[in-house]
Amino acid sequence: MKTIFTIARAELQTLFYSPVAWLIIIIFTFQVSMGYSTSMEGWVQYFAQGYKLNGVSMDVFANQQNGTLTNVLGYLYLYIPLLTMGLMSREFASGSIKLLYSSPVTNTQIILGKYLSMMIYALILIAILLVYVAISWWLVPDFELKAILVGVLGIYLLICAYAAIGLFMSSLTAYQVVAAMCTLAILALLNYVGSLWQDIEFVRDLTFWLSMSGRAGTFLFGLLGSEDFLYFIIVVALFLTLASIRLQAARQKSRWTASLWKYAAVVSVTMLLGYATSRPMLMGYYDATSTKANTLTPNSQKVISQLKGDLTITTYTNMLDDKNLWIALPSAVNYDLYRFKQYVRFKPETKLKYVYYYDTLNNPGLEKRYPRLTDKQRMEKIIDIYNMKEKMVRSPEEIRKEIDLSPEGNQFVRSIKRASGEQTFLRVFDDQMILPGETEITAALKRLAMHLPKVGFLRGHGERDNHKEGDRNYNRFAQDKPFRYALINQGFDVADVSLEKEVPGDVNIMVVADMKNGLSVAEKANLDKYIARGGDLLIAGEARRQHAMDELIEPLGVRFVPGMLVTPSETSLADFIVSKPTKEAGDLIYIYGQMYKAKRVVTMPTAVGLEYTTDKGFDVTPLFMSDSAAWNEMETKDFIDDTAKLNPAAGEVQKSYPTGLALSRKVGNKVQKIMVLGDADCISNGEISISRKGLPAANYSVITGAFYWMSDNEVPIDVRRPDSKDGKISLDKAGMSTTKVLLMWAFPGLLALCAIVLWIRRRGR
Repeated sequence: MKTIFTIARAELQTLFYSPVAWLIIIIFTFQVSMGYSTSMEGWVQYFAQGYKLNGVSMDVFANQQNGTLTNVLGYLYLYIPLLTMGLMSREFASGSIKLLYSSPVTNTQIILGKYLSMMIYALILIAILLVYVAISWWLVPDFELKAILVGVLGIYLLICAYAAIGLFMSSLTAYQVVAAMCTLAILALLNYVGSLWQDIEFVRDLTFWLSMSGRAGTFLFGLLGSEDFLYFIIVVALFLTLASIRLQAARQKSRWTASLWKYAAVVSVTMLLGYATSRPMLMGYYDATSTKANTLTPNSQKVISQLKGDLTITTYTNMLDDKNLWIALPSAVNYDLYRFKQYVRFKPETKLKYVYYYDTLNNPGLEKRYPRLTDKQRMEKIIDIYNMKEKMVRSPEEIRKEIDLSPEGNQFVRSIKRASGEQTFLRVFDDQMILPGETEITAALKRLAMHLPKVGFLRGHGERDNHKEGDRNYNRFAQDKPFRYALINQGFDVADVSLEKEVPGDVNIMVVADMKNGLSVAEKANLDKYIARGGDLLIAGEARRQHAMDELIEPLGVRFVPGMLVTPSETSLADFIVSKPTKEAGDLIYIYGQMYKAKRVVTMPTAVGLEYTTDKGFDVTPLFMSDSAAWNEMETKDFIDDTAKLNPAAGEVQKSYPTGLALSRKVGNKVQKIMVLGDADCISNGEISISRKGLPAANYSVITGAFYWMSDNEVPIDVRRPDSKDGKISLDKAGMSTTKVLLMWAFPGLLALCAIVLWIRRRGR
C-alpha cells in the first residue's frame, strides 16, 4: 500500500508541475461558477417579484436544462482525457517505464498508484463543487443537502470511471494525443452502445447495461441505486484490470493472443456481473430527497403489497398503430422498462413481456399513406422502416388465439395479469403526456388487488348518455378509453342501471344526470331502497327541467331554484356561470382544495342554483358557489338576442348561489355520500374538453373529486407528495451581485494566483 501511495504522490507532483492540471481546475471553477450564479440569480429575481415556489435546491443543481451538476456532466468528459493521456504514455515515451520494470514494483501497484492520483485529483474537483453546495446550504432554508450530496457522489463516480478508461488507453500507446483521442472514442462508444442490437433480448440487456449514458443522471435526482453505483465500480475494475494485463504483456513481451484471452475472460466476467447486478431481485435503492420524489407514494406501495404472487405486464403493439409505435419498439424496450422501474422495485418478481402483431384498426392516416394495400402489406412496409424481422410480428389469427383486443380497438395497450388469473388493461391517452402516470398504473393494479366501486348510470328517462360521444353526453367522463380522467381509467367499473328493478348490489355509486321524465311509482320505490341501503349518488340537474328531478332531491332536503342562474357579463352569455370551489370543499376533498388554492373554476352553461336545509339528517357542505351578482332568471328565455334583467317582483333573487352540494350521513356501518350539481353540462364531453382563453377551468376535477370522495378515498389514487420546503433564498439583488463577482472572478482568480505562486516556487527550486 505504501508503494501505491508513493507512486500516486509522484504522479501528482508531476501533474501539478504541468500547467494543464491547474488550467483545468481554474476553467472548471469558472464554468461551475458561471452556471451556478446564473441559476441562483434567476431565483433571486423570481422571489424579488413576489412569486412563491419551492424546489430551489434541485432546480439549481439538477435542472435538466441548466442545473449546476447537469452542466458539469456536459463538459466533464473533455477534461479527463487531458489528465489521463500521459499517465502511462509519458512513461513509455520517455523510457522511464524501464526503471519501473527494474524496480521491485508490481504491475498492479503501478496501475493502482497512477489511478489513485486521479482519484485524489477528482476529489479536488469535488471539493470545488462542495463550495457551491455549502453556499446553497447557507443561503437556502431547508436545503436538500442529502439529495445534492448524492448527485455530487454521482459526479465523483463518473470522474473515476473516466479516469480508469483514460488510464487503460494511455497504457496502449506512447503518444499522449492518441491516448486522449482513444479515450474520447471509448467514452462515445459507451454512451452509444445502449442502442445496439436491441432486437436480441439477451444482448439488448447486456449492451444497455454497458451504456454509460444517464448513469450519473439518476444520482443528480437524489436517487442512489445499487445498479448504477455498482456499474461504476465494475467499470473501474474492468479497465484497471485491462490496464494491468496490458502492462504485464508489455513487461514480459507476451504474445498478443495470450493477452487477448485474458481480455476476453475479464470482459466476460464483467458482463456477467453487470447482468447479475441489473436483476430486480438484487437491486437496492436510497431516495435522498425529502419528498421521496424518486419513490412510489405510500398509497401505491400499499396497493403493490396487496398483490401476492407473480405479476405479468404484457405490452401489445399493433404495427399498424403507427401513432404509438415509438413507445415499445425493440429499440425502445429498455427505455420502456424504465417507466415501470419504481413498480418493479417493490415487486421484483414482475415480468414484462412485449408482443408485436398486426390487426385491423381505425387508422385513416395509414390508409391514406398506403392506399390499396392489405394490412399485411402495410405491416411489411412499417417493419422494413424499423429494421424488424417479420417473424417477430404475429398475424391476426395468432394474436386472436392468445387475447381478444377488439374491445380496445386493437390499439396499443398493456395487459396486467396476476398468476391467479385476474386481468385488466392499461392504456395510453390522447393528451400531451400520452403515457399513463402513477395514478393510472396504480389504479389498474388496484383493480386486480381488491373490489373497487362500480358506477351505475341511470337510463330510461332521457338522461345523459354515457355511451355516445356528443358534446352533451357522458362518454368521455365515463368510459372514453383514450381520456385519462375517464372513470374506466381511474379504477372504476361502469354499467347501465334501470330502476324497473332493484339496483344491483354491486353498484356502489349511481349517476342521475338531467332526467327529462319523472320516475314511476315502482321506480321511485327502487330508488328509495337504494338510498336506504346507503348507496351513494351523483345527481346533476339542468335548467328548465327541475320538475323532473325535484322528487329525487326533495327527501334530501335540497331544492333546485326555479328559473335559470344568470350573471351579467360583457364577454359571455348571461346564462354562462363560473363557479368557484369553497374552502369547505377543499377541507372535505383534497382535489377541490387544490382547485381552491390554484384559483381554478368550474364552468356551467345553463345552470340552476341550489337551496338546502339540514333537517333531513344530512350534513351539507357547499362545494361550488356562483358570483354574488347572480340571480335566478324567471322571464328571459333567449340570452342571445334578449338581455336578462333582475326583476325581484318575478321572484328573482340576487345572491351567491350554491351550484354544488355534498351531503353525507351515517347509514349502518358506512357513511352515505351524495353530491348534487346544479348543472349537468359541467361534466359533459364538451365542457370537460373545451378550453377558454383567460378562464382557468378544471371541470375534470369535479369528476375526479366527486368519485374520490364517494369511493371513500379509494380511487382515483391519491399520489400526493409533501411539498419541499426550500422556497426561499436569504439573498437580495445586491447580495447576489456581490456573490456572482466573488464566485466568477475572485474564486478562480485566487486559484490562478495559487497556481502561479506554487509554479514559480517549484521552478525556483
